[in-house]
Amino acid sequence: MSKEDLMAALWPDTAVADANLTQTVFMLRKVLGDKGEGARVVVTVPGRGYRFVAEVRETGGGAVEAEPAEAAIAVPVPIPPGARGRWLWLTAAVLLPVTAAAYVGWRFLRPGAPAPQRRIVLAVLPFQNLTGDAAQEYFGDGLTEEMITQLGRLDSRRLAVIARTSVMRYKNSREDLGRIGRELGAEYILEGSVRRDSSRMRIAAQLIQVKDQTHLWAREYDRELTSLLIVQGEIAQEIADEIQLTLGGHGPPFRPAPLAPKSYAAYDLYLKGRYFWNKRTADGFRQAVACFEQAAANDPTYARVYAGLADSYALMSSYFLAPHNELMPKARRAALRALQLDDSLAEAHASLALIVENYDWDWQTAEKEFRRSIQLDPNYATAHHWYAEYLAFRGRFDEAFAEMERARQLDPLSPILGADKGAIFYYSRQYGRAIEQARGVLEMEPHFSRAQAIAIAAYVQAGRWEEALKAIDSQDPADLHWGTLRAYVNGRAGRRPQAQQALAQLESQSGNPQLDVPPMLALAYLGVDNTNEAMACLEKAYLEHSNALTGLKVDPVYDPLRGDARFQDLVRRVGLSP
Repeated sequence: MSKEDLMAALWPDTAVADANLTQTVFMLRKVLGDKGEGARVVVTVPGRGYRFVAEVRETGGGAVEAEPAEAAIAVPVPIPPGARGRWLWLTAAVLLPVTAAAYVGWRFLRPGAPAPQRRIVLAVLPFQNLTGDAAQEYFGDGLTEEMITQLGRLDSRRLAVIARTSVMRYKNSREDLGRIGRELGAEYILEGSVRRDSSRMRIAAQLIQVKDQTHLWAREYDRELTSLLIVQGEIAQEIADEIQLTLGGHGPPFRPAPLAPKSYAAYDLYLKGRYFWNKRTADGFRQAVACFEQAAANDPTYARVYAGLADSYALMSSYFLAPHNELMPKARRAALRALQLDDSLAEAHASLALIVENYDWDWQTAEKEFRRSIQLDPNYATAHHWYAEYLAFRGRFDEAFAEMERARQLDPLSPILGADKGAIFYYSRQYGRAIEQARGVLEMEPHFSRAQAIAIAAYVQAGRWEEALKAIDSQDPADLHWGTLRAYVNGRAGRRPQAQQALAQLESQSGNPQLDVPPMLALAYLGVDNTNEAMACLEKAYLEHSNALTGLKVDPVYDPLRGDARFQDLVRRVGLSP
């Protein structure tokens, strides 16, 4: 029977959305235990409607009995000759509403479902904006973020939720759901749309099983637009409840929800800030700071804004965009403010962990805070990512790879996660795998500088000079970061004149504040075998609490210094001695 025929039979005088039929069939299948590939009563006919497939036989009294393999709801209906079609209409009209009521009882009285043996992976695709107004895109994006947050609160031992960074790549995408599922490693996809006018909104959502693209349920919500944040949160919670029910979860949420902002403007600015932060560029970080600061001015009690500020300042320091002593105290103040407002915020604990690792070299506190962040939100990919880096710096590579894989499962398309996995291969002396990993990222993001730098460093350590020189020569000669790497690569490749020329260009800019902050010249001096000047730069970095020293124990660049007592003492002072 087609969907249109069923709709006309069940609700002949009422305007009802298609999603109601999908939901009612879903309820029916739940009651009958008739789902997935083993459906024995109702089968979906893609693009058409539904087929009743249970065995049907006439009894002596002229009634028809449907006999699914297990207990079903038998509704004997006398059939006049030639009236089998009308019997199907009557079965649908009687059986579907009855099972809808039965579903309600089943939902609240059923015993808890057994825990699955592994985690289910779910992706929330960006909600489509059907308003026709591009200025309303932020509302769909906000709803997507809220859905990810709400679903991430469910028991993470059963459910992994793909991070926003990866799913936003599919905004306005026409790619096949099967392909999206494969690329994200997701078994289920939640997709939806938003329509709104000045006073009301309609939000549609549906849960799809990727392997056969079965629609497990669909629902529409019509609400008055009194408060964007309240309505968005309520709908996200309802959908989260339905997904938990459908996928077999039970029990309370695994973690508390972050404190909500008091204004949608602050929330929107927070989302924009995270978008720019994820670019991992100088301009991106500066735009992120501007967004977070505006959000904090709009709502000084919104903790996630301060966590965003802390992360921005901390990574600006890591990327040598200003003196560490200027940026890291700002990062610390922001992280502590976030924790003061909401101590259960996983983002803030991860921010503080990164700060005490990179600036204080307090490895014990950093590990404690990373673990606390992951405990509060096991679906927070960034916490797993930074903890993996921490473990790599400590030389705990097996643990580092395991933690990075957890991060990658949650955010599989993130270029920074892909690049930093390459960095762990590099630190563990697996240069071929480091190159392969960096190249994979560059296929997706050709100008992603972190992946470019890792590939070049791995080429050098593997002795692949032609590839290293070709890669470094393609970079901007005026950029100081690439200038130091150019001196190092040319020196290691035996091109001493070119290395000395690059070093001289760097030394001529000794008044440049960027050269005065990090130990950028140390790398160049190592390229020309000037270990004394390299050690002097590293000592200067120590006085400035440079984050560059976190790699002293494992970075192959420092191998020529490992027999030097001065270097061994520096490693000890940074807390990285064996």
